[in-house]
Amino acid sequence: MEVLNMEKAVAEVSKKGFLDVEVDPTLDLFAEIEKLKKEKNAILLAHYYQEPDIQDVADYIGDSLGLAQQAEKTNADIIVFAGVHFMAETAKILNPSKKVLLPDLNAGCSLADSAPPELFKAFKQKYPDHLVISYINCSAGIKALSDIICTSSNAEKIVESLPKDQKIIFAPDKNLGAYLVKKTGRDMVLWNGACMVHEIFSLEKITKLKQRHPNAKIIAHPECEEPILRIADHIGSTTGLLKYTQTDSATEYIVATETGILHQMQKESPHKTFIPAPPNNSCACNDCPHMKLNTLEKLYLCMKYETPEITMDEQLRLAAKKPIDRMLEISKQFGL
Repeated sequence: MEVLNMEKAVAEVSKKGFLDVEVDPTLDLFAEIEKLKKEKNAILLAHYYQEPDIQDVADYIGDSLGLAQQAEKTNADIIVFAGVHFMAETAKILNPSKKVLLPDLNAGCSLADSAPPELFKAFKQKYPDHLVISYINCSAGIKALSDIICTSSNAEKIVESLPKDQKIIFAPDKNLGAYLVKKTGRDMVLWNGACMVHEIFSLEKITKLKQRHPNAKIIAHPECEEPILRIADHIGSTTGLLKYTQTDSATEYIVATETGILHQMQKESPHKTFIPAPPNNSCACNDCPHMKLNTLEKLYLCMKYETPEITMDEQLRLAAKKPIDRMLEISKQFGL
């Protein structure tokens, strides 16, 4: 599509909900993005699961907790979120006066989609004496129905910060919830949701891979199913897994989470070997199709035309902000 002027480009993007504008192939996109960041006082936040080029041009790379903390304290006028929709929503919840951009509005999340707010509201009403802890990988609608938000980095601490007799609903990830039940001994009511990326790892293929690499340690994200966690040498959040590979003495790892994190692992420990854990399909590794919708070209166009923009009803934003604020307060208490 030929770009005749900015108004036409913005109209096309807004109408389609994703960027379909041709980019001059001779442009140095890294340099152009850096230029746009300075011109617009914009900050680029990227999740570890983004493609390597986006990670390399980002101002901050992190997991859900780190990204939420950066979004809370930024002085930028524009927040460009290279991640998925719920992450950009979280940034908007914390920064109502700032413009929040997402390179591709179709970058959703299977876990967030597994918990429709209307159904969860009815589910919650069955347990009136339960407090709701929701994993940050959920929509603003679910956040607004929650008492505390958590991430995989701080979930265990947040659960343990509550009185032992406090009844808890945990949503939307049943695998993370089950892991927390095992770790904390709390009998929580779990919503039946899951992440497509972390549910399709093949135990059989990982076991065979381990046989070929006997010295490799298996490290896994707690969103994985229990059989995978059972054979893991270490379980941790995305940031936790990265830090573990930096300090651990092993030199070879089978990594059971989205493959984007391998880029940072390899950069931080170039002398070590990182092998993506295989899924139960014909693919060699496990990518999140939503995360990978974002590209360097879409990122450049998003910043140039300042669209697609995340907007939100103010009443919903305020309701969703309360449990996020509580999470950030508890995280500060524990130094997370």
